[in-house]
Amino acid sequence: MAYPDALLGEHEHVVVHKHPHWKMLVLPVLALLVVVGGGSYLAALAAPLSWHLPVWVVLAVVAAIMVVWFTVAPLLRWRTTHFVITTHRLMVREGVFTRSGVDIPLGRISSVRFRHGLLDRMVGCGTLVVESASDEPLEFDDIPAVEKVHTLLHREISQPDQEDA
Repeated sequence: MAYPDALLGEHEHVVVHKHPHWKMLVLPVLALLVVVGGGSYLAALAAPLSWHLPVWVVLAVVAAIMVVWFTVAPLLRWRTTHFVITTHRLMVREGVFTRSGVDIPLGRISSVRFRHGLLDRMVGCGTLVVESASDEPLEFDDIPAVEKVHTLLHREISQPDQEDA
């Protein structure tokens, strides 16, 4: 999904647009499986009871709350988190109901580093560390293909913008 062009400046183009790596969704999916499995087991245990219907209603309500809390909310957070590199800036937008964002003009970025441990390397993600001229380094975790993103960002920083020249 492309980043909305209406949010970009004149002569600004998206170079990279990514969501956090899918590994952020492993625990929410496991939580869904545990809630569904546990709820089904408890519902089966309650089936022989004469008052099983109220138990099933309570189980369904508790399971629905848990699914929303532990699966749907993280999925929405993942989906609404954007890491975008354009020809003019690096942008990070996150949040479902309350949005927050960081914009760093490419000209103010002084260094770009990445790091990834063994698990990150196995699944293909890592942490991108961006230092700007006056701020403390910003770390962006779970960036997919972090080495490629690092290279593209470094290339954008090193190249003067061709359209502005």
